[in-house]
Amino acid sequence: MSLAQLHYTSAPPGPDGSGFRFTAVSPGVPQTLLREAEQLIGYEPPRDLPARPDAEQLKGFPKAFSCSELSDGGRLLSRSVYTGADYSGRWGNFHAHALHLPPGVRLPDGALPITAWESPRWADATPPDGQPRPVDRFEPSGLLRRDGLVAFARSRADRLAAFFADLRALTEETDTRQIVLVEHDSADVAQWIALACAVLPRERAHRLTFTTYTRRPQQARQQIVGALPSSEPVGHDHRFRVHDCTAGADEEPVQDAWADVCARVWAAGRPELFRDSSGELGPLAVAALVQGIGLRADGRAAAARWAAEHAFTLPPETLPVLIAALAGRSGKGPGGQSTRYSSTGQERGAQGTRYSPTGTPLDDEPAALAALSARLDGQVPTTVSAPLAARVLATAVLGRGPVPPLVAGSLTPALRAELARDLAPALRQGIADAAEPAAGRPLALLRVADLLDVDCTEALPEFAGRIARDLVSERTGEPTAEQPAAEKPAVEKPAPEESSPDNPNVPAALLDAVHGHPALRTALFGALDALAAVNPPGAAGRLAGSGLPVWLDSGFPHLRMCVQADGARRAGGDRRRRFHDVLRTAGVSPHAEPAVLRTAFLLAWPDGLPTGEEASLLLSELGSDAHRLAGTRDLLVEAALAAPADDPAVPVLAADLLRCFTTELGPAHRAPLLLLEYAGLLDADQDVEGWVEHVRRLRDGAAEPAPEPVTQRVYDAVARRLLAVPAPGSEAYAAPRPMVSESELYALARSGDPGLLAAYERVARGDRVGERLRTVPSYVAACFGDWSAYPQTHPAWEATRTTLLAKVLRPVVRVLPDEDRSAVEEALRRTGRGRLDAYRAWNRPGALGRLAGRLTGRGRREERQATWYGDVEPPGGGGRR
Repeated sequence: MSLAQLHYTSAPPGPDGSGFRFTAVSPGVPQTLLREAEQLIGYEPPRDLPARPDAEQLKGFPKAFSCSELSDGGRLLSRSVYTGADYSGRWGNFHAHALHLPPGVRLPDGALPITAWESPRWADATPPDGQPRPVDRFEPSGLLRRDGLVAFARSRADRLAAFFADLRALTEETDTRQIVLVEHDSADVAQWIALACAVLPRERAHRLTFTTYTRRPQQARQQIVGALPSSEPVGHDHRFRVHDCTAGADEEPVQDAWADVCARVWAAGRPELFRDSSGELGPLAVAALVQGIGLRADGRAAAARWAAEHAFTLPPETLPVLIAALAGRSGKGPGGQSTRYSSTGQERGAQGTRYSPTGTPLDDEPAALAALSARLDGQVPTTVSAPLAARVLATAVLGRGPVPPLVAGSLTPALRAELARDLAPALRQGIADAAEPAAGRPLALLRVADLLDVDCTEALPEFAGRIARDLVSERTGEPTAEQPAAEKPAVEKPAPEESSPDNPNVPAALLDAVHGHPALRTALFGALDALAAVNPPGAAGRLAGSGLPVWLDSGFPHLRMCVQADGARRAGGDRRRRFHDVLRTAGVSPHAEPAVLRTAFLLAWPDGLPTGEEASLLLSELGSDAHRLAGTRDLLVEAALAAPADDPAVPVLAADLLRCFTTELGPAHRAPLLLLEYAGLLDADQDVEGWVEHVRRLRDGAAEPAPEPVTQRVYDAVARRLLAVPAPGSEAYAAPRPMVSESELYALARSGDPGLLAAYERVARGDRVGERLRTVPSYVAACFGDWSAYPQTHPAWEATRTTLLAKVLRPVVRVLPDEDRSAVEEALRRTGRGRLDAYRAWNRPGALGRLAGRLTGRGRREERQATWYGDVEPPGGGGRR
């Protein structure tokens, strides 16, 4: 088809007027197109060029070659040149020759608009007959030939990447700012545009709008705007990204990987590589590497990622070359530096991790190479994949990156030997690195050492100790006291390895290493066994159900018990049964190795102590010697001292401990155990005397205060013994025993001991005493006798007995049936008339105040001297009270 053409210049008067006007237009061009085109094809000469140039000087004026978008979706391709004076001799004339490309229509042969730069088809003057000649093709200018563009690109090598980065953002519409190119010659701007169109996908290059020159860049509509140094500056206008090629280049590194690869391809003189890349980074980076073009780390990473997805669709001859390039086995990398086993393989232009505009880390080459190596491992001949595997492994070891899971078949023997020689020091140092969790990276490095046959035997004991400490610690991986967090190296930790399914505290990688590395297993089990012996519950909490193969080695009884403690716990049953089940898993007798007894003890009672009965059985079953050697004697003592006051078996346990460890118990333990033993004698109604004073003597003579459960137990025993008085007038009451009880009551009253008195009141207020008071009238009489005795002996006793009379006895007496009231008075009558009279006075309505005064010594003299059996202090020194 024939494309519509337009010619525009200052012309003599004619049918369309004079001055600047369209002087030749193809038939059928609408006026709307002409009016829009007139706004795009204007030309203003540079201010710094001659105002009246001669013919030779005219050749130096810039040419405004433009491709502009029209409102109908089409394109206007135009060339405007300065022609000097017009027909009237007035200076400032120009001639514009334009071509209209309707929507969807391109130049003949699908040529890109920029290829028409300075084609012979462009006219500098209007056709003599006023009829545009048809254009069937545009012969390209010699300026845009391959060699010329390569030479130009190399001359602008330090600016290419920045320009391509802005170009990509502009054409992908992630940044709509126009690009302004400042050059001394508009032909240089045309070459920039040719470079841009070469790197862009074909369709995007066809849509690119541009102009090679304008004196007013701020009024330009095109995406790429060419300008001269004398053009109006755009300053800091936010609408533009300015690349001033007449000034110094910006030294800030470009973070766009695609732009960097494009720049390197042009600088290498291989623009044909852009044809098959479709503008994508991955295939372009692959093609560049295959052609020997050195790339930055992010470019190599992009090539590796793309190759991992398309590895088996690449030509057979391409993959080995690509792998060799990625592995750095071709000898020299960019800049002539050796790339063999580089620790990072990266060219850093800025500090820290850098990111592309799309958010992709620029320094992810190790991960990308590792992914490609894993994709190829076992799928291609080892001779092909081994160099990459070696590079990945070396980078991981030297650069502290994730260690790939290689196997022996991943490397050739020669590469394995070479890696062993080069990596041995780093492997030993990494395994010994205390800054890393031992079961993480150091363990992976130990696998590498095994793969490469690097001897790390000397590091195993310390290494196994660190693994053991990490395993039994609840804060694995956090800074230790020896190395605060601020001193830890700023190294990104790899993701934690998958743990065993039964116990997440033990990584699956560690279990694999323990199975396959006997020397490590022995060292690790020894370290874990020692830690398990120190803190069995803590070790069991971290290791139970872990699957550690303790059956593969003999010994390590503490570790065995902790690893298998979970099974004993699930077995249920009482704790003694659990204790014996755990002890059996040790595989050794506690008499041969007594320390296992303590471990089993702490595993069976991890968060408490055995009851008195359990402790007594443990002592009798295993004997005192075993507990003495195992260090569990003090645990049994603690079980006795910390037992609740209502545990009936504790006094027997205390007696057994005193008997079995007679000479070994310190004062801090002996006195409380004696108190517990004595409490048992009192509760068993043994024939002992001096209860109160004996208890106080044992308590006050102790090196340390007795535990509260111990004193409560013995105080309650004294109180129960005192409150278990026989009924007055009974045969038991007439025997010598009541005298003992009454003397003990007097000892209590005289002592004023707060603990004993509080226990006496607590027991008296209890249900047991209350039930007996309500059902046994004679017991009411006995309690009245006790609680009305020994007035003014001690203020504390005075408060206790009056409280018991008022709060315990009176509520019971008020509700007694008549026959029980009579029985109470009969029991008191048998003890003497005085006590019966006192009871009647106390029980008479309204007489409580008077009786209280009488019982406390206030009132008439004859009332104070009224005495009866049991209410006076036993005479001392032959005198009377």
